[in-house]
Amino acid sequence: MSGIMGFYYLDGRVGDRASLEQMLERLAHRGMDGSGLWCEESVGLGHRLLWTTPESLIETQPWVNDAATLAITADARIDNREELMARLDFANPVSAPPTDSQLILAAYATWGHQCLEHLLGDFAFAIWDKHQRTLFCACDPMGVKPLFYYHSAHLFVFASEISALFCLPEVPRRLDEIKVAYHLNAFFEDQERTFYQEIKQLLPAHGLTVHRGGAVRSFRYWELNPSRELQFSSQEEYTEGFLDVFTKAVQCRLRSAFPVGSSLSGGLDSSSIACTARNLLDQTRDAKLHTFSAIFPNLSEEERRWIDERFYMNAVKAQGGLIAHDVLADQLSPLIHLLWQGEEAILATNLYLHQALYQCAHQHGVRVFLDGLDGDVTVGHGWARLAELTYTGQWRTLWREVHATARRHHAQPGHIFWQHALMPLMTAPLQYVQQRCPAGMGRWNTLSPLVNRAFANRVGLVERLHTDGQRHPSLVLNTRQYQWLGLTSGLYTHVLTMADRATARYSIEGRYPFFDRRLMEFCLALPSSQKLRWGWTRAILRSAMTDILPREVQWRWSKGNLSPNFRRRLLEAEQETLERVIRHPQAIAPYVNVEMLRSAYERYAAQPQDQSSDAITVMTGVILALWLEQSKLTA
Repeated sequence: MSGIMGFYYLDGRVGDRASLEQMLERLAHRGMDGSGLWCEESVGLGHRLLWTTPESLIETQPWVNDAATLAITADARIDNREELMARLDFANPVSAPPTDSQLILAAYATWGHQCLEHLLGDFAFAIWDKHQRTLFCACDPMGVKPLFYYHSAHLFVFASEISALFCLPEVPRRLDEIKVAYHLNAFFEDQERTFYQEIKQLLPAHGLTVHRGGAVRSFRYWELNPSRELQFSSQEEYTEGFLDVFTKAVQCRLRSAFPVGSSLSGGLDSSSIACTARNLLDQTRDAKLHTFSAIFPNLSEEERRWIDERFYMNAVKAQGGLIAHDVLADQLSPLIHLLWQGEEAILATNLYLHQALYQCAHQHGVRVFLDGLDGDVTVGHGWARLAELTYTGQWRTLWREVHATARRHHAQPGHIFWQHALMPLMTAPLQYVQQRCPAGMGRWNTLSPLVNRAFANRVGLVERLHTDGQRHPSLVLNTRQYQWLGLTSGLYTHVLTMADRATARYSIEGRYPFFDRRLMEFCLALPSSQKLRWGWTRAILRSAMTDILPREVQWRWSKGNLSPNFRRRLLEAEQETLERVIRHPQAIAPYVNVEMLRSAYERYAAQPQDQSSDAITVMTGVILALWLEQSKLTA
């Protein structure tokens, strides 16, 4: 995790070095180990350095090639270094191995924009090409490393965080009310839009080229293929293939010059990463993995029944080889400052838990933090297989899976059949037709009741949700289509961007093995029988973790529910703040249905553990109000 920034004056004026220095200072929290800037005529690049990988310890950025024709600033971790070094004549380096930014620049010099097809890892970078007079920017396939930019007829400016853009006086600072509407409606599919007019986020898996004349061209360089299917000859080949790709996804993210940490929730995802990482570190570096867990010992017995995962965490810890750390999460407030004191309002009910884990990791010298986000979607639960079997008439297999699933979940076979086999086949055509109905035809039900209807009309919210929400390529009637929709959801751009902001404040780089490009491609291409088999959801992961995970974790079917602690602590810790906003809602009155917000708060305050949706509604409105008050932003 580092910070990058830069500008390109398209009218040819000489760049302002002082503005670049201000941008460097604004992003100081992203890199405490060094900084650098480079200016040439109308172009300037800047970099804040945080040491993470061994190669970063000798890194200097921005980096300029020997011919002084190319310059780069990059926040990057390249995972296929050996392959690139061999293909780019770095196989026998004279002295130190190349840094990741040097590899990217060499790849660009060799392949141009097509270099993006050859890069594996997480990255955001900008390259100045003096011969072409172009600035080339790019973002990794899932947007783990965010990049924001502003473009006008005279200027293009970019940075890892929005706040740095405002160091240039030409960049406007005006509220985008459409983003406000999307926030209130918990809508994330417009991945470019920010809370500021004319400031955009570079889309995941996209490159962008800025030309001297002012033309900007954006293009997609990678996407998941929902038509590809892997066919192996045996179950053992599927399991071995998955384990190989998963192990590589974890291993390449262990490259660090500092202690490595991992979340450990007791769930299948985080436990699989932690146990795999522990084994790899023991084999390759004789180092121990730090794990960080949120625990809730002070809740009531009823609440702990839903949330307490210590039995599964302890099973992993009992295998040894870990340095375990626990955080008392039942003493925290969900309304952390990051949600409303940053450059944008953030809707994330459980970010307070992650922030506490990052803070603990920072205190123990950890700079690389592995996270299990979002194994559920990458591997796939496989529930959609039951609808797929029904649709394709595979009755014998359907009967077997329905009854096996019912036994695993202590449910009635009829309930499983109705909920997961028949209901999706009934609702999918209705959703498909609704997506294609003209906007306004009975579509008010797509709006959150929290949104002020007059405001919704003024910004055309119903029409925008209708247009931007048309993501279904066809009727979603099979497992792979359903999984593809999940992996390409704009929700992950939102989640990864807010995670980047949280980790940056603790000098940590978040790394996400389940968002490895190779692993996502492999899992999406698996037959549905590898996702739900003999009643076991996420079957391929469970099978691959034999002799790696404790059996209690490998074959658990339950999942912890964090809602009880959120509902209790939000009211206990923040009641005064909630009531102040409810009593004085002037900041959000133009956007929010104030009466609905007050009613939701009254119900929540009266019975906090019975009003989950009301608690989220209250938090959504309060976060927006607090952010608007502190930012003083207007349209």
